[in-house]
Amino acid sequence: MTNAIMDCTYMTEGAVMPYCKGCGHTIVTKKLNEALEKLKLPSKDVVLVTDIGCIGLIDALFDKVHTVHTTHGRSTAFATGIAVADKTVADKKLKTIVMIGDGGSMIGLLHIVNAALLNTDVTVLVANNFLFGMTGGQQSSFSPIDFITQTTPQGNIIPPLDICSVAVSAKAGYVARKIASDKDLSDAIAEAINYDGFSLVEVLELCTEHATTKNELKGTDLAKIADVNGHQLGLIHNDNSRVEFGKEYSDKYLSQIKGFRLSDNIITQTDKHNLKSQISFFISGSAGEKVQSAAAMLCEAAVRCGLFTSQKNDNPVTQGSGFSLSEVIISPEEIFFTGAENPSVVILVSHEGLKEAIAQKVFERISEDSLIIADESLELPETNSKVIKLSLRKSCGAFKAALGAIDYYISNFNPFPGNVLHKIIEKKFGNYESFYREKFF
Repeated sequence: MTNAIMDCTYMTEGAVMPYCKGCGHTIVTKKLNEALEKLKLPSKDVVLVTDIGCIGLIDALFDKVHTVHTTHGRSTAFATGIAVADKTVADKKLKTIVMIGDGGSMIGLLHIVNAALLNTDVTVLVANNFLFGMTGGQQSSFSPIDFITQTTPQGNIIPPLDICSVAVSAKAGYVARKIASDKDLSDAIAEAINYDGFSLVEVLELCTEHATTKNELKGTDLAKIADVNGHQLGLIHNDNSRVEFGKEYSDKYLSQIKGFRLSDNIITQTDKHNLKSQISFFISGSAGEKVQSAAAMLCEAAVRCGLFTSQKNDNPVTQGSGFSLSEVIISPEEIFFTGAENPSVVILVSHEGLKEAIAQKVFERISEDSLIIADESLELPETNSKVIKLSLRKSCGAFKAALGAIDYYISNFNPFPGNVLHKIIEKKFGNYESFYREKFF
């Protein structure tokens, strides 16, 4: 490991490069910083989305910008969401950059293709050292012919993927392939970041831990590897004819909906809660009867009252038959998991929902302090928990039964003001007083 200390504009003061001596990731990291310096972007307008793998270690090296560390291969998908959100509901200034290796690109290839097809304002920097570096030097889809890796000890026999050609075929606007030692690498990265739409720069580099120890390689061989495998170097494609996705979506769709603004759907706190400790819900009913939608409305109401929430859904693959359930937690403190292991409140609104609750041994997981709210038609197993039976399906209808049970609980046990939920109900169904066929509480 090198102990060289960096002193750069966008990087952490005194940052120590975490990579092995000679690793190309060190060069790419420095060149990214130089590119940002050339562009002079406000640090608050830059978000760096990193993948699993050695390249993801750069998170800690950039404390002047926003950083998001994601799951393996999914960094481009996260970045796409960030970029679209910025272009449609925020100030449209954010530059979103993905740092991903060839392993992550292989695993998340469809995410890269989809981002290119959309033409979101995302720059993907592919640090290609031809193998999975962090996990032991295994072959990737980018390994050249005859390349020796941990999993191809006799040499790779599969042609390497040309990620740049894939990006061009997916209608990417800006595509380049560079070598880590190229003097103009930072210029290419800056040009890609500055591009208004999807851009990709593949950087060929060396893994000095695995690649150079198994193959007779030095930096000057990278251009030869590209040539032998028919992979063009330099600027491959630069086309400004497409409109960036966020702008086109806003112009074509959002602008046509009278009075509609995506920002109106952002949940903000409007009231205060009365909750002292966490409550967990197990809400179970029939597929297609809006159980999960009702649970989402509970979560929204809780958030509007300053509470933390989590929601975990489950239903059969068949979607339209069988059960549908949602496990919700609302809490005055931050929540670090999903699922209601020992539910405080169990809501059962149909025979399918009861059947699934029994299958999941919910009645064995609740305590005498738990509360069960069930439709009056259901025959429940024997339990020490408090049971309240209501005419949910009769009074609310099948599609509103779960929401009616939630409304009953909030109105009678008051974890937060019931009128907050009522406003959400009115937004969805109209006047609250006409929500019920007949009021049962």
